[in-house]
Amino acid sequence: MPDTQDLTALAEEHLNQARTAAHGRSARLIVHDGALRQSVIALAAGSALDEHSTPPAASLQVLRGKVRLTTESGDTDIVLAAGQLCAVPPERHGLLGLEDSVVLLTAVTATG
Repeated sequence: MPDTQDLTALAEEHLNQARTAAHGRSARLIVHDGALRQSVIALAAGSALDEHSTPPAASLQVLRGKVRLTTESGDTDIVLAAGQLCAVPPERHGLLGLEDSVVLLTAVTATG
């Protein structure tokens, strides 16, 4: 039987941890199946994930709060609120918590 996750409970747990962490973040890999990865990432308001490379494919779903997905070029910055989902642009990117926020990052780390 597949393992199930309670995203509401995970969001609350990691947001509480992010609020007290020196860097304002908390994350946990919840699905690791071959090339598929899904992670819950919590950011306290004003905290960020610095710019990093994009995997071959990824999406970001906001479970709680509001975030800004920033891009290296600055041309495709996207503001997302709870309930919204978008593909992560194929360029270096970062993430800024505009409010206390929790996202579900889905990534495919290899192709072919």
